[in-house]
Amino acid sequence: MKRTVACLCTWLLAYPFHAAAQTQALEPVTVSGHYLNALGTSDAASQGSVTATLIANRPTERTGEILEFVPGLIVSQHSGDGKANQYYLRGFNLDHGTDFATSVDGVPVNLRTHAHGQGYSDLNFLIPELVTRIDYKKGPYYADEGDFASAGAAHLRLADTLPLGIASLTLGADQYARTLLAQSMALGDGRLLYGLDLSHNNGPWDYPENFRKASGMVRYSGGSQEDGFNLTAMAYHARWNATDQIPARAVSDGLVGRFGAIDPTDGGESSRYSLSFTQRQPNAAGQLAFNAYAVRSSLDLFSNFTYYMDDPVNGDQFHQRERRDMAGFALSQTWHSRVGTLDMVNKLGLQGRHDLLSPVGLYQTTAQVQRMTVREDQVKENSLGLYVENATQWSDTFRTVAGLRTDHYTFDVNSTIAANSGSVASGITSPKLSLVLGPWAHTEYFLNYGQGFHSNDARGTTETITPKEGLPTTPVTPLVKTRGAEIGLRTEIIPGLQTSLAIWQLELDSELVFSGDAGDTSPTRPSRRHGIEWNNHYQVNNWLLIDADFAISQSRYTQDDPVGNYVPGSIEQVASFGVSVVDYKKWLGSLQWRYFGPRPLIEDNSVRTAATSLVNLRIGYKLAPRTRVMLDIFNLFNREASDIDYFYASQLRSEGSPVDGITFHPAEPRSLRVALVHHF
Repeated sequence: MKRTVACLCTWLLAYPFHAAAQTQALEPVTVSGHYLNALGTSDAASQGSVTATLIANRPTERTGEILEFVPGLIVSQHSGDGKANQYYLRGFNLDHGTDFATSVDGVPVNLRTHAHGQGYSDLNFLIPELVTRIDYKKGPYYADEGDFASAGAAHLRLADTLPLGIASLTLGADQYARTLLAQSMALGDGRLLYGLDLSHNNGPWDYPENFRKASGMVRYSGGSQEDGFNLTAMAYHARWNATDQIPARAVSDGLVGRFGAIDPTDGGESSRYSLSFTQRQPNAAGQLAFNAYAVRSSLDLFSNFTYYMDDPVNGDQFHQRERRDMAGFALSQTWHSRVGTLDMVNKLGLQGRHDLLSPVGLYQTTAQVQRMTVREDQVKENSLGLYVENATQWSDTFRTVAGLRTDHYTFDVNSTIAANSGSVASGITSPKLSLVLGPWAHTEYFLNYGQGFHSNDARGTTETITPKEGLPTTPVTPLVKTRGAEIGLRTEIIPGLQTSLAIWQLELDSELVFSGDAGDTSPTRPSRRHGIEWNNHYQVNNWLLIDADFAISQSRYTQDDPVGNYVPGSIEQVASFGVSVVDYKKWLGSLQWRYFGPRPLIEDNSVRTAATSLVNLRIGYKLAPRTRVMLDIFNLFNREASDIDYFYASQLRSEGSPVDGITFHPAEPRSLRVALVHHF
């Protein structure tokens, strides 16, 4: 690691840079009100940005569904609304976030060595109205992307200022209520923005969810995007009762309804408090960018997925608990130069992060009363990533982006199971390369290759004894390498229509997963995924937008096994179609159809899910220039579908032994919400 860092620094500092403005021999960039995906704005066909205009115009039933603006990404839920969502993209069941990196203004959302699952990404702290854009990438082709970014990454940017203040009240079915107040104003030499979001929801569940959430944000900023700063404080707290997934057999036998619970005492409580600072400053060579953050978060989650299989008397409920302090930074310097006739941009970046979990634990409970400790750990996890990237414009129609990234991790675990305590260090180096040709006839062509990685749970790297059974086990590989490639194009040959096509492949050395539910590591085999994505955004005129996105993928283990080579839960087909109307006279609205295809649930593909197809509708009307009323209808056609399906063994109280079967969490039935929004 030290030698790699020294070589990179020596190379970059010795390179004969000369400050110059970067010039791109591309046609003028046109910016629509919904996407920033014009020719010359990305390094891959699958990279792009979504603006606040589109985010504000489409309804989302849950906060985490804001990520569905990333083409091909599906967001679902298998528990209470206060828990992180389930994510699906590029042949992955990403669980709660592994292999998809998410950040908010440079602050990572993915939580490593998490009580419930590696890479846990809970976006419930967000106030969606304050998100000004979403920058998304897919594949491990970008030098500034590290842990969890193999399938892709989404970076949400928050507003520094609002054109007008926002005051809104939303009421809906099942005692849904939400109120929002947000405003920005001049203060000294800068701007102050604040937002407060309070909400409650019972949901359609037989045992009311009683989800209570409070989110707040205060930001002070100055300067511009190129030469400015912001200081941001955020706070979030939520409590809820959870209706977790239930066995399909329990519904068909009449033991519970579709919206019933086997263990009505499941639920949780979560909090997150953060302070972050970002500075961007031009200098003689180019631009210096810096951000730093500190986050304190907590989670108490009570779940029961096997009911009475392990303990027929007390039940199988367990408590996952963590208290986390996280701090980190990112520093980068960009140099614009001209070498001979070539325009060139070089970038050197350094990223560091420290996670302290004190503690992270797993406990057996009954009705949220603790019976015993399965394991409890104090964990320190540190990482340092260094990357270098060179972008060169070789001609008017050919440019390259080449990068190299190296990461170093240290894991320190102090466990209540002495044999599982220890310290481990590991490093990994990841090359990246992108070739961009064009534009010709309003069309660009891309060829991308890159290596990436995801970290495994720190507890798995030192574990030698399984917590529940006390059996010998082998520590897992700390950092798992991934390899990806993509060929694609983006065209604007039809005026107003942006079309991108990408054919991709991704290989993982291992799909080792730390199971927070069991407290140990579940080993799986190496795998390969490949697929095709076709995304279309048609700006018909200044008030009408049509979207149509399609994705097909295949996922297989590459190491043969008699049980089969299908990857359980892996997504195979995704489609979405949307129509958005913005400010047509006094009307606005959107219609969004989302299709989530069948998936294998076990390795031999003998058990598969049904498809899920849902439609959401929004209709809005301006009562006055600054006041509008909106009606949102979720699951417009009241489809009886699943949000998620699993296949595993569980045991009901009435059963004498475990039963293999499908366990599911239903999509919520049709529901209506009415919002009154005033801008001041």
